[in-house]
Amino acid sequence: MENPDPRVPKHLSELLNFRLQRLHALSGAPVIRILEGRHGITRREWRLLAWLAEMGPLSPSDLALSSQLDRARTSRAIGSLVNKGLVNRTLATHDPRRALVALTPEGQSLYAKVFPEVAHIHAQLVEVLDDAQLQTLDTVLALLTAHARTLNERVATDIKAQRQAGGSRRLRSG
Repeated sequence: MENPDPRVPKHLSELLNFRLQRLHALSGAPVIRILEGRHGITRREWRLLAWLAEMGPLSPSDLALSSQLDRARTSRAIGSLVNKGLVNRTLATHDPRRALVALTPEGQSLYAKVFPEVAHIHAQLVEVLDDAQLQTLDTVLALLTAHARTLNERVATDIKAQRQAGGSRRLRSG
């Protein structure tokens, strides 16, 4: 039986984030196979390469913020990309305590090669939508993203996530 009010989920499978995560996992699987199997980079490394290609050189902190990754994971991925010769990390001329991360020519070449492959998967995914549905999806995603940003600034801001501990041990063991 269909839920009469989709605004009030009754089951896990009705939660928007659950449904979006499932879509992300299913549609992202071929991307991961291409990235890892054909190009030897992870999805996280791809995300950083793509941001650097779009935005130009960034500090590690700005790269983490713009790609929505935590700083520690971003730092590890940057180190891996440096080792692979895809990015370089240089000290900022105005402040030697700060670094800038930029694509190397090899990184730019890889981005130019991979982006069309990822874009082709995107095109195949959305081909089931007509133009009006695709425009509606774009509008709805923009609206939900803006509202999620607002919620993120208002809801549960007094609680700090404990990701290293897998959540709050205090709450589970209490």
